[in-house]
Amino acid sequence: MIQLLALDLDGTTLNSSGQIPDANREAIRAAESAGVLVTIATGRRFRDAQPVGRELGLNAPLITHNGALLKYADSEETVACSLLTTEMSREIVRVGKDYGGDALVSTDPHGHGTLIYDRVSEHNLPLKKYLRWSETLHGGESAREGVAHVPRLEDVLHEHEIVHISFSGSCDAMSAMLSVLNRELGNTVTILPTIYPSMDFTLIDILPADASKGHGTARLAAIEGLEPENVMAIGDNFNDLEMLEYAGTAVVMGNADPRLLERDEFYTTLSNDEAGVAAAIERFILNS
Repeated sequence: MIQLLALDLDGTTLNSSGQIPDANREAIRAAESAGVLVTIATGRRFRDAQPVGRELGLNAPLITHNGALLKYADSEETVACSLLTTEMSREIVRVGKDYGGDALVSTDPHGHGTLIYDRVSEHNLPLKKYLRWSETLHGGESAREGVAHVPRLEDVLHEHEIVHISFSGSCDAMSAMLSVLNRELGNTVTILPTIYPSMDFTLIDILPADASKGHGTARLAAIEGLEPENVMAIGDNFNDLEMLEYAGTAVVMGNADPRLLERDEFYTTLSNDEAGVAAAIERFILNS
């Protein structure tokens, strides 16, 4: 029996316009009315996921920062978090900068969350676009409170609790950087790429070794006394893979990466522009 539903956000619960289709909203409410805990499991930091969690009125803590932080959208109570050490954070920033990358450091797990950075390269259009998107999402003043520019990251890392560090850029550049990060950092951290070929955009998230959407979903299930067979997960990208492999019922979106669609053990639903989340909820929860 499914008792916990973990939903990826971008490319899954949200359509291509970044909106929640009415059918998804209604199906999520129906699942909760049927006694199912529903959460968002997202690579977004808590500050960027909270508006959606509040809009949906979810009855479970959000799984944010790719599983590193579990936190309620309404009460802002922190349920669990994993942190990078100062030493590891310095090493991640060093490796990234040596390659030429611009680091975004996510901090403040017990508050709204703050992003700190020290440079944005002129050619790094994806990062500039993200910072503009964040300002649009939260409104000018709130966005400025959530993003802080510092002269040099290495000088301030010890002052913060660090949840994760990310780099972003074009697919080719980030593919090469991913190889460097894997070679330099190995198994000391979790490295999760989110790849959007149609947008020529890749996001690389670097988290504590015990953090991933799979870890976060398993942690929430354990808190609730649930087993994997009680869990359903829906996603569309590679940062969802561990969560999909953990869940007893795993669903990939019709718009998912072809390599995920080829996995026979994953059920394929409609795309995010066809309310694929609602279709999967109808099939596996409401009509089970």
